[in-house]
Amino acid sequence: MSRSWMASSILAVVAVIGCREAGTPDHAAPAHGETWSVTAWGERYEVFSETDALAAGKAATCNAHVTILEGFAPLKDGKVTAILRGAGGDQAAERSTPARDGIYPVEITPAAAGAFELVFRVEAPAGSEEIPAGSVRVADAGAPGEAATETHVSGPEAISFLKEQQWRTEFATAPVSEATIKESVAGPGRVTAAAGGEVTLTAAVDGTVASNPWPFPGLDVAKGSVVLRLLPRIVGRSLPDLEAETTSLEAEADAARHRLARLVELLRVEATSVADVERARAALAGLEARLGAARQGVKATTAPAGSPSDASLSVLAPWSGRVAEVAVSPGQTVSAGALLARIVRLRPLWIVMALRPEDVARVRGRPAGLLLRRPGSSGVIAIGADQLRIVSRSPEVDRVTGTLGLIVEADRDASELPIGSAVEAELLLPGEKRGIVVPVTALVDDGGVAVVYVQIGGEGFLRREVRVLARQGTEVLVEGLSPGERLVTRGGGAIRRSALLSSGAPEGHVH
Repeated sequence: MSRSWMASSILAVVAVIGCREAGTPDHAAPAHGETWSVTAWGERYEVFSETDALAAGKAATCNAHVTILEGFAPLKDGKVTAILRGAGGDQAAERSTPARDGIYPVEITPAAAGAFELVFRVEAPAGSEEIPAGSVRVADAGAPGEAATETHVSGPEAISFLKEQQWRTEFATAPVSEATIKESVAGPGRVTAAAGGEVTLTAAVDGTVASNPWPFPGLDVAKGSVVLRLLPRIVGRSLPDLEAETTSLEAEADAARHRLARLVELLRVEATSVADVERARAALAGLEARLGAARQGVKATTAPAGSPSDASLSVLAPWSGRVAEVAVSPGQTVSAGALLARIVRLRPLWIVMALRPEDVARVRGRPAGLLLRRPGSSGVIAIGADQLRIVSRSPEVDRVTGTLGLIVEADRDASELPIGSAVEAELLLPGEKRGIVVPVTALVDDGGVAVVYVQIGGEGFLRREVRVLARQGTEVLVEGLSPGERLVTRGGGAIRRSALLSSGAPEGHVH
């Protein structure tokens, strides 16, 4: 904000001593002996001053209401100096302690009559700043003083909202200016895993789910790590049959070992052939394999339900991701093909948007960005063009909604955008629109009409109807405002309620 803009934006409203309504007419400079007020903005502070008539040699009280613009809080700790700056030098008076939070009554006694520039100097922890407040005229000694300000705004439509009310409310103002916003298309969307970014783990055989290890939703797993273990179920075999087969195979395997050892000794003295030795070795290998399988069957049959054993089958993660669902319980018996768990990749993500067909036709080339809002949340997640890719457009219109599906891939993590989330999605396009851009928080719904409130003085405001032309994230492009005006960006609803209460009008619908 430039100093020249601040000087040209000074607004004055006639008032009486104290915080009186700002709707008092002031078609001319203040009459003799009246108190006058002026509002000026700097980069850090707003000063709303109510001052007695100025006359040479006569003490006048300048009640400076000082607001810290960052956070819009009253100045509680600082020094305020009122300066009359003229050709003969500066005449200054200061106040280091407020009478009340934010209000500094500065006593100033002009030494000479004439025209002066009024300047306020604020020194506080938030920083020091000099704020020009326009031209004033000091009367001769014994004559009433007056203020000559550059702009006077008044009328019965002005709404009073006192500084004490502003300081107790979530409130903020900002100068109106022109800016550009991107062309865009918007519609409801849903966050999904990218294609191939979700895998379902199923049981390879009939069996019982072991209790160790045990996954849980939200668990990060590495590629190849064990997610679950499955104890195969032996179908159609009793434990005695399995134990008998094991004993028989152990005996046969032991005899085969002795025969192989005997044949190796005979081969050394050339009493047998190499072929006989190889046949004996192969027979032993087959018996040992059958014996191992029989022993595993015994272990699987005798193991407690859900406990791991050497007979268990490991269910591995095919790639690194996060467990999204566990569909079984420890010790549960499952059939082959049963769902055990689901794993999803965390990034990238797909945003599936439902758009009007004519909006989808406007999407050409690489998007300029993507803005996402969760329902009920004022926060916006902004995703840059370098993190986006158009994946596909649906070939047909949805018969129920009349929309086309557009899939956008975003290089974002599921920790920030949980899979399955419903979002309001706005895809930014390369083109731009220029005009008056204001925060969406400045808009107030007044019976279905979009209105804003313009500050015409420290405690005076005007209701202004606006037309919303476009919205982008937390900003809107509107008609009905002019550059240089001071706009209430937060707290417009409080001003509306105050105006309704002061006029006696009821809030809400009238049936």
